[in-house]
Amino acid sequence: MSAQADKVLVPQIEEPWWTIAGNPDLGKWNSEKQQPVDFAIWQAADGTWQLWSCIRNTNCGGNTRLFYRWEGRKLTDPDWKPIGIAMTADEQYGEAPGGLQAPFGVRLDDTYWMFYGNWHGICLARSRDGKTFQRVLDDKGSSQLFTEDTATMRANTRDPIVLPVGDKLYCYYTAYPNQQGAVYCRVGERAGTGDTLAKWGPSRIVAFGGQAGSGPYSAECPFVAARFGWYYLFRTQRYGRNAQSLVYRSRSLLDFGVNDDRYLVASLPVAAPEIIHHEGQDYIAALLPSLKGIQVARLKWVPQNTKQEQ
Repeated sequence: MSAQADKVLVPQIEEPWWTIAGNPDLGKWNSEKQQPVDFAIWQAADGTWQLWSCIRNTNCGGNTRLFYRWEGRKLTDPDWKPIGIAMTADEQYGEAPGGLQAPFGVRLDDTYWMFYGNWHGICLARSRDGKTFQRVLDDKGSSQLFTEDTATMRANTRDPIVLPVGDKLYCYYTAYPNQQGAVYCRVGERAGTGDTLAKWGPSRIVAFGGQAGSGPYSAECPFVAARFGWYYLFRTQRYGRNAQSLVYRSRSLLDFGVNDDRYLVASLPVAAPEIIHHEGQDYIAALLPSLKGIQVARLKWVPQNTKQEQ
């Protein structure tokens, strides 16, 4: 085996960043305290780039959160066009008032699927154009797919992302039963057609504890990317000026370390990162340190312990 093959490759941000979205105008729901937080970026059917973000601390009532949407012509363009409020929570579908959290969009064949949190569990919506989504409801009229809540304990199941691998879907998300935050995964067997995207299996903790800690917010915004025959998990601990996301590297989709840091390979000074691969280039999107918008930079992969270029 070559020396190059033995090297542990880790993500390195290539500055400068460019800001794609700021703090939006929510009209009657504006608040001086509002913040764009967990978000997702994908390319719609017409080729435009879509950005959906959870805006928290608004005046919409309840848990103060809703989804806002921007649109960009190119991923590398700054200052994407604000489109407007994209979705608000609806109690008739079992969603907590003001409780929408962390959208994630993925295109599978000719359909776009959006996973999101409703303050209790993970929900699903679908779209043909990647812009306008309709909730997928079960036979009880609920948008929720699954939760880590129990009858006596709230776990705030949230922050889903989905990685397609073969005919399976790996849905990673976070929850904090007993105030202990962990990254969970459920594996879905593709159903093929209609609103039934997948049959989801039981939950499994795939990352917990270690250097990241075990508090309720120690496993925020998980994101998993497949690179070089490995799977990289990005896991956020802190937002704002002192942001931190730890990065883990594993051969297994279902084990990034439980009270074990053997897979820990890097730390990035960002919150809620999302990795986007476009035209042969990796990009990283993350929250602004001010929590007043979202930024993007190029991302490269370098041998571990390579000094960050200034």
